[in-house]
Amino acid sequence: MSTAQPIPRRRLGPDGPEVPVVSLGSWNTWDRMDFDDAVKLVARAAELGCAFFDVAHYNMGPHAENARTDLIFGRAVREAGLARADWRFCGKLWLWDYPATGFTGQMETSLERVGVESADMVVVGDYLDDIDVERVVTDVAEQIDAGRFTTWGVNNWRFADLRAAIDVARRRGLVPPSFAQLKYGLVRRSMAEGRYYAPLFDSGELALQASDVFEGGVLVGNLRPGRKIGADVGGIRERVAASYGEVRRLAETFEATPAQLGMAFCLANPATANVLVGVSRQSQLEDNVGAIALLERVGAEALREATAHLWLDRDVAADGTW
Repeated sequence: MSTAQPIPRRRLGPDGPEVPVVSLGSWNTWDRMDFDDAVKLVARAAELGCAFFDVAHYNMGPHAENARTDLIFGRAVREAGLARADWRFCGKLWLWDYPATGFTGQMETSLERVGVESADMVVVGDYLDDIDVERVVTDVAEQIDAGRFTTWGVNNWRFADLRAAIDVARRRGLVPPSFAQLKYGLVRRSMAEGRYYAPLFDSGELALQASDVFEGGVLVGNLRPGRKIGADVGGIRERVAASYGEVRRLAETFEATPAQLGMAFCLANPATANVLVGVSRQSQLEDNVGAIALLERVGAEALREATAHLWLDRDVAADGTW
């Protein structure tokens, strides 16, 4: 596959950089493929104009897998010959053991494992217990001052904490979060489109980074994933799996794949800066990029109208509480 034009770019929040609308994650991805295939995938992402990689060190809380995925990615991006200026690196700061495990140690370890001096941005979160929001904002500012990244966002935060973080940053003249990485897609819309987060997106105060778009592969046909996948907020996964047939039928009416339909739906929302997907094969990347042509061909309004009945988490709390 080749593209006649570069992948579109959108701004990652009011003060954030322009980023490609397709981005690649690292959870259960780089460590699930042959190394040569990983190198080719990184190189192909750069060719397509979507060399934006969310890369984390999974060593804490529910993600205490001590995976090698970040180490493998770091080797792959060097082997692919990409200059540091040619790709975006979005890191992760975990709150599971915070503040006992602080941000400086996390960043130093993460950067060393990937083999770079700095990230472009980081996502902070997520968490189950209450957090000291002011301390988080202050500690993030220290990392920015140290040159370890310039932009930050939050991952599935409770809205009240996000609102507090923005207010604290503005009051103290610090950098506020500019984007929110939320579960968002055909079946899960309550947080991103609900009455809490949506006004921030509509006003341009915050950008949306869509994640877990395919529900761990369920919405692209892997109805019983054999690997660990994201949390089932609201306990609706059986209903999600049952909806796959309808997702596939709708995709066929648009002469598209389920993955393309799911991504195009996310991009039909102007709040969405980019869609974060996990791919372990180049063919998956090529397929996902086809969502851009689908959106251009069908249009945002028609896509949203055709998929309106697939919204399954209407009764799940929209403010991020469980």
